[in-house]
Amino acid sequence: MSTFLDTMLERARADKQTIVLPEGNDERTLAAAEKILELGVADLIILGDEAAIAASGRALDGARVVDPRTSGLRAELAARLCELRKHKGMTPEQADELISDELYFGVMMVKQGLAGGMVAGACHATGDVLRPCLQILKTAPGVKLVSSFFVMVVPDCDLGQQGTFIFSDCGLEVQPDSERLAHIAVNSARSWKTLIGTEPVVALLSHSTYGSAKNDDASKVVRAVEIARELDGELALDGELQLDAAIVPSVGSSKAPDSPVAGRANVLVFPDIDAGNIGYKLVQRLAKAEAYGPITQGIAAPVNDLSRGCTADDIVGVIAITCVQAQAKASAK
Repeated sequence: MSTFLDTMLERARADKQTIVLPEGNDERTLAAAEKILELGVADLIILGDEAAIAASGRALDGARVVDPRTSGLRAELAARLCELRKHKGMTPEQADELISDELYFGVMMVKQGLAGGMVAGACHATGDVLRPCLQILKTAPGVKLVSSFFVMVVPDCDLGQQGTFIFSDCGLEVQPDSERLAHIAVNSARSWKTLIGTEPVVALLSHSTYGSAKNDDASKVVRAVEIARELDGELALDGELQLDAAIVPSVGSSKAPDSPVAGRANVLVFPDIDAGNIGYKLVQRLAKAEAYGPITQGIAAPVNDLSRGCTADDIVGVIAITCVQAQAKASAK
């Protein structure tokens, strides 16, 4: 277990949050729930068939199990959902049908303050997880878009913050333009501050460093840096930078000697989803890094989407991160 995950678990235990897990039919989710309860990390609400969950053999005595189809909360949550979506033409009958969906039920629990966050995606596509979030919770105040990141923990590495990085966006924004890329950079810096607690050092990555290549792709990143600096002039942020110039001190000092970021970046912003997704998987597989995510940022309450290939241990880590995000949201009120 990495120092990063140890820290997340310890912080989560110090101020326990309630997290809803809509995928009570998934064995990995139940195994993760058992571990979370054993470690005392969070209070859990597990959605699903109560008899089937009880028959799983997992030690889940500390969890609250709720079946969306039969719960006494149905009427209240459906009425509230209808109220929230009536401007889109939703009828009471449609709301009642939707609230049977465990993802909508879980998001409505978060909306109503019955849970501080939600973790799903082990057996649902990203679009299915995020759709009710964007319809019901919407984006956080002052935030333009929802994006995602991975926390990467690379063993035996002295780059970044002792091998810890944020990689963004590797899972949601496919081809962000300069403005969206700038917002991803600023939001990723804030996520670093929330989770890691130290100062973010943000590099917007490219195949070019400081104009070494002249083309539209590099220009997009240059413009994104300008916009990001307008959004938050206090950030240590720079680009366009090649990966080695961003994280390797000797290369950074050679290629970009006047950069406030080169050679010491810990938040890496990729120009598109191809670069980001390939990049995180290369580091995960070749460097045997731990990859926590995709973690969402920009939603009004913490809801995180799992990879459908996740393990129970992956889910434990994302639950702990979601707890820390929920703590930050609660303290900001």
